[in-house]
Amino acid sequence: MNRTSIFKCLLFCFLSILYQTASAQAKFSVSGTVKSGETGETIIGATIKVNDKYTSSNEYGFYSITLEKGDYVLEVSYVGYELFVKNIQLTANLSLDISLPKKDSELENVVITASNRPRNVSNTQVGVEKLSTSAVKNIPVLMGERDILKVVTLLPGVKSDNGTNGFNVRGGAADQNLILLDEAPVYNASHLLGFFSTFNSDAIKDLTLYKTGMPAQFGGRLSSVMDIKMNDGNTKDYVISGGLGLISSKINVEGPIQKDESSFLVSARRTYVDMFLKLSSDSAINRNKLYFYDLNAKMNFSLGKKDKLFVSGYFGRDDLGVDKTFGLNWGNATATLRWNHIYNSKLFSNTSLIFSNYDYNIGITSGTTDFDIFSQIQDWNVKHEMQWFANNKNNVRFGINAIHHTMTPGDVTAGESSSINNSSLQKRYSLENAAYISNTWKTNNWLNITYGLRLSNFTVLGGGDFFEVDGDGEITKTTTYKKGEKVVSYNNLEPRVAASFKLDNQTSIKTSYVRNTQNLHLISNSTTGSPTDKWVASTNIIKPEISDQVSIGYYKNLFNNNYELTVESYYKTMQNQIDYRDGANIYANTNAIESQLLYGKGRAYGLEFLMKKNTGKLTGWLSYTLSKTEKKIDGINDNKWYDAKFDRTHDVAIVAMYELNKKWSFSANWIYQTGNAVTFPAGKYQIDGKTVYYYTERNGYRMPANHRLDLGATMQLKKKKRWESELTFSIYNAYGRENAYVITFRDNKDDPSKTEAVRTALFKFIPSVSYNFKFK
Repeated sequence: MNRTSIFKCLLFCFLSILYQTASAQAKFSVSGTVKSGETGETIIGATIKVNDKYTSSNEYGFYSITLEKGDYVLEVSYVGYELFVKNIQLTANLSLDISLPKKDSELENVVITASNRPRNVSNTQVGVEKLSTSAVKNIPVLMGERDILKVVTLLPGVKSDNGTNGFNVRGGAADQNLILLDEAPVYNASHLLGFFSTFNSDAIKDLTLYKTGMPAQFGGRLSSVMDIKMNDGNTKDYVISGGLGLISSKINVEGPIQKDESSFLVSARRTYVDMFLKLSSDSAINRNKLYFYDLNAKMNFSLGKKDKLFVSGYFGRDDLGVDKTFGLNWGNATATLRWNHIYNSKLFSNTSLIFSNYDYNIGITSGTTDFDIFSQIQDWNVKHEMQWFANNKNNVRFGINAIHHTMTPGDVTAGESSSINNSSLQKRYSLENAAYISNTWKTNNWLNITYGLRLSNFTVLGGGDFFEVDGDGEITKTTTYKKGEKVVSYNNLEPRVAASFKLDNQTSIKTSYVRNTQNLHLISNSTTGSPTDKWVASTNIIKPEISDQVSIGYYKNLFNNNYELTVESYYKTMQNQIDYRDGANIYANTNAIESQLLYGKGRAYGLEFLMKKNTGKLTGWLSYTLSKTEKKIDGINDNKWYDAKFDRTHDVAIVAMYELNKKWSFSANWIYQTGNAVTFPAGKYQIDGKTVYYYTERNGYRMPANHRLDLGATMQLKKKKRWESELTFSIYNAYGRENAYVITFRDNKDDPSKTEAVRTALFKFIPSVSYNFKFK
């Protein structure tokens, strides 16, 4: 379908919406915000039901439903809360804010899909997973630290290895995931080289992962969108909560600034492994550094019945050091200023000003070698979006977005006596713009369709030299552009459509198609991800990556919605994929990194299976992914298809949680993963008495399979009206499997003609205990 056909199709659909709205003048709307009666927090995804009509609160808690004049019974439900029922008389538009009372007697079961209505059947979205912080309450993780991002990697289609940065979704690279924290992009979502995420679960309200068919308001990445919302802060009462663990502690403080009108939240966390290192009498150990810290903060203000202002921010940092010879620190900082405005019962808007910064610093001191390397990516982002609840059949979103990117590849600062000279690699500037529109159309009781279009523009701005490179990677031409001058501009149309066909009240089939483009790329030629991997933007040579993904899924709710079965399949093609040349050094010529790169295409396809049990004392899920991810790039592997380094054929996760009683709960998870594709040497030879390995097929070998069992238990200590506490116990890698982190090769000491493979494993089994408390 060409661009003209797409526009004609969308124009017809939106004219139909206007016709339906104009022909329904005798109808009225009931609208408002759904909040928690206990904390005053807005509730995302609450189900609002009137007769046989449904809607749900959006990501800001707002809802709107249109009805004919008359008397109705309105019901509002959300997991963990009492059902709200109210008789309403609709003779004009009605504004009704709803406060849901918390259930007192319900055990804290893990629930992934939070609704009395089988939304996984009726929702049009394919490949969507929603998690609340209750979903990580009992799952055992590394060193007792609850981590919502680690729970995501236990779901089908999502792959991750401990000790590596990021995660992979449906055959996409780690940089192909858009991670948003209160709408601000987070470029490195890991602490301690990937063993912890940057997200403190005490500060998180909601997480939604789109593995495919992402709505039109999201763009800039090929594979997935992880949309994370921070808690707003308790508007009813002051609450202090926290935890003490073996390696980290955290504190969370929240409460009203003005009761029921405004609130604040401050959440902080720090590890203290470095403090234990200082206790060692060995100077080679006590001078080392190994810790991270992060801080989340948020305030919200009610500016009247129709306006609300939010200010939120995040700051986190990792610091690793080996004596005074080597240091590495990296971190993220984000800030979001957001304004919600209700124009009327059908029109809602959100306007945001967003700042995001990621940087790292490397320090090396050895003899006359004394220097620091600083690298940074910084964004300023403005976004405006409208949500129009046109009628009960159509929910329209449209908006604009503009981001200014500044990339600093590396500034070298040398010490006074260093043999290294100061240098500054040229910065790169770019402007990323988008306009989008989408509609969720409930055609009837059995067919729902979401369709939309995103127009993206990426303009490379001057402020340095740009190059032309021949087929051998040699620079043939250099052109200098002034700062702010346009170098090249890329425009792309990104259509997307998703549909849900209900076969009955418990069964549906969903399908989707989505096109995405990406202009920021993470370049790495290491076996495992590193905080120092290099972000580069599209240039006159590096073209935008483009993906087209088709998905289809079968959804079945079983046994009165207590069980959910999901089977999904996908096929994705990718253009302008990037890989490095054989023998490339991406740090050799940072100003002309294009000389080290090659470009081609990719494909990914797979089958995902998920069975969940949502209620009862025993809850959990079983997930399985069968997948394949390949690339084909001229100049690599004799121009044949080869496995991407993050390709894994099989991925299994079993998660179980059991509530024995109100005092004790137990949990376990077991994972099995095929080893990643890797390039190992195929032979070796000697030059001047030194062994040199040579390589043939790119990613032609496999790391050993990875499997692990984690166990956990939670004991409730005290639970009074204003105080509660608990102890959590966990064992990471309970049966001590030595999963390979990296495999290296060396000559056998007794017979140099023989080669030894050396496996390095980071952890065997790690027991942990932590104490958590809450005071209000």
